[in-house]
Amino acid sequence: GLAILVLQVPIKAAGFALLSAAPEVKAAGQAFFNASIWGAPATLLNYVLIGWYLGRSQSGKVFLLSAIVNLSNVGLAYLFIVRWGWESAGAGAATALSRTLMAVIGIGLACREIDIAQVRRLSGQILNPKALKKSVALNSELMVRTFAMISVFAAFTNIGSTLGATVLSSNAVLLQAIALASYFIDGLAFATESVVGTLSAQGRMRSLIQLLKAAGSTSFLLGLMFALIFIAAPGPIFQLLTNHRDVLSHIDTYTPWLLPVLGFGSIAYFLDGYFIGLTEGRLLRVSALAAASIGFAPVALVAWYLHNNHVLWLGLALFMAIRAITLGIQVPKTLQKASGIQGQPLKAWE
Repeated sequence: GLAILVLQVPIKAAGFALLSAAPEVKAAGQAFFNASIWGAPATLLNYVLIGWYLGRSQSGKVFLLSAIVNLSNVGLAYLFIVRWGWESAGAGAATALSRTLMAVIGIGLACREIDIAQVRRLSGQILNPKALKKSVALNSELMVRTFAMISVFAAFTNIGSTLGATVLSSNAVLLQAIALASYFIDGLAFATESVVGTLSAQGRMRSLIQLLKAAGSTSFLLGLMFALIFIAAPGPIFQLLTNHRDVLSHIDTYTPWLLPVLGFGSIAYFLDGYFIGLTEGRLLRVSALAAASIGFAPVALVAWYLHNNHVLWLGLALFMAIRAITLGIQVPKTLQKASGIQGQPLKAWE
């Protein structure tokens, strides 16, 4: 996080050099970056805290911290943007401050549970080469997976910016709707992630299959529910995010794409949690790279060539679909591995 702060100028120069937005759009983006970048250390600390609490099956504290960061972000954004007129810089400041607040409270809660004497006794194991190598290997796989996902959404935004400010704004609002739905879906993914490793290691196949069915179906239904709500009532919902009539009229045109994006996306996000819990980082990396290179990239190039936003949304839907399919077909194999069955039908799954 500190390295990001030190290198923020070249990071900003490199990042915005890849964008082809209109000057006023790029200026707004730079204003947001200049303010939000100061929350980088807190953001990375929050990832550690969430992982630590989930690993201890303390999902209630993850929910508390998530509520703190989101509610404070909303409140600060309203104050900075609506009341004080800070525009994009205000949005960035709200993001940085809310994440810093989350980190401070999260560290405070953690300090209440940590036994300093035990930390001293175990400190020599922190640099255990074998464990460290395993951790770095898994994180490397997840980093590639995350980079592929970020690249897809960055390219989606960048190509959308070439289609005009109205299309760019419409896509941004719809992506906010997807982000809102993903908070709920990620909750199921986090819960799955925190218990699936234990169930698999203990060979508790019945419980593992029940978890897959319950969490998978709930995740899918959540994705469909959010998509249908956004499609059925776009006006009342999206008017909360923008008051520009031309943007709202464009949103109505593209809301149907939320159905495949959130439908397949809900399955992909849930399976992310499942495979992270099993520490199957390679599968996640391969799936994300295949979805980005085969599903999204070719279609996105066609969308850029044709200047067609519907084709661009098709590319995003295919990205989600390929991730869901490539991960889904690996689930029976992981169940066979967990049960010790090699090359035989898994009766419980059937």
